[in-house]
Amino acid sequence: MAEKILGIIGGGQLGSMLCMAAKKLDVKTIIYCDDSDAPAQNFCDEFIFGNYDNKDKIIDFTNKINVVTYEFENIPYLTLNEINKIKPVLPKPSINRIIQHRLAEKDFINKLNIRTTRYVLVEKKSDLDTLEDFLPGILKTTTMGYDGKGQYPIKKISDLQTLNIDFSKGYILEKLVRLKKEISVIITRFNTNKYEIYEPIENTHENQILKYSKIPAEISNDIFNQSKEWAINIAEELKYIGTLCVEFFIDRNDNLYVNEIAPRVHNSGHLTINAYNVSQFENHIRAVCSLEKIPTKKLSNAKMVNLIGNEIEPYRLNNKLSQNQFFFDYLKKEIKDKRKMGHITTLI
Repeated sequence: MAEKILGIIGGGQLGSMLCMAAKKLDVKTIIYCDDSDAPAQNFCDEFIFGNYDNKDKIIDFTNKINVVTYEFENIPYLTLNEINKIKPVLPKPSINRIIQHRLAEKDFINKLNIRTTRYVLVEKKSDLDTLEDFLPGILKTTTMGYDGKGQYPIKKISDLQTLNIDFSKGYILEKLVRLKKEISVIITRFNTNKYEIYEPIENTHENQILKYSKIPAEISNDIFNQSKEWAINIAEELKYIGTLCVEFFIDRNDNLYVNEIAPRVHNSGHLTINAYNVSQFENHIRAVCSLEKIPTKKLSNAKMVNLIGNEIEPYRLNNKLSQNQFFFDYLKKEIKDKRKMGHITTLI
């Protein structure tokens, strides 16, 4: 069999874990990233540093690989589309284009008769004057933004006076739900009605950054089944290839809402590395590289905690863990506030 060479755009911790999974499958990885300090260069077979609009470097990268995937969604659509003319990009660039734009994403979900929070497009500041019934809400940039970036909680219209918001960007206003909890469902789709799906994961955020994840989620059977059904519907409608995460809200009346779709492996699925026989990362590599689909089985319940900022330091200095704990250091050179530096998974 010819050597499989996978190109991965983006070099953060998700790229690192994709590279680790690829090694297990004898798939060679080449990372392309615009960050010269990207931690994934510690795990890949080759690292190319360049901007995402550098055509010469992108072509050089494309010529070296069989297939391309990516570890985050905010990559210029034009870049992915140009690569896709030469080598397959999975998931397809057209999918990324929908999910990069919050309004297009919400419209897509609603057309599937899947519930989201109420939302409205905001093109200028004065639009908000007539949107009292969407408050309290969160004003979000329609593009870019993650881990709380580009998001502004608004309880009442007068709050806008204290927020420094650049209205040259597009926004949507989402009405807040009376939140009971957040869950996510991770699915890897290989082809039509061929997929592996993980059980719903319960998530807890602090300062709009994921802090804790656990399985099993403390949810009803109805929510368990509906969240998985909706994730399958979304993956099928997109004709998705690879691993996808659907993030959900559950309100105090046990209504389920899709919050966002992540067209990639996801932070909440880190626990699958230790809790399942096949992780979300390995399944993604298997799907995009057309490798064998293996039935995915849970081996253990688990909980995961993200190590944010300097929380990593004690573990780097004294890695004393119990037998059922696993420490992951993302090997990021600089410790910053609100930066995910590593995680610990505990099997329970």
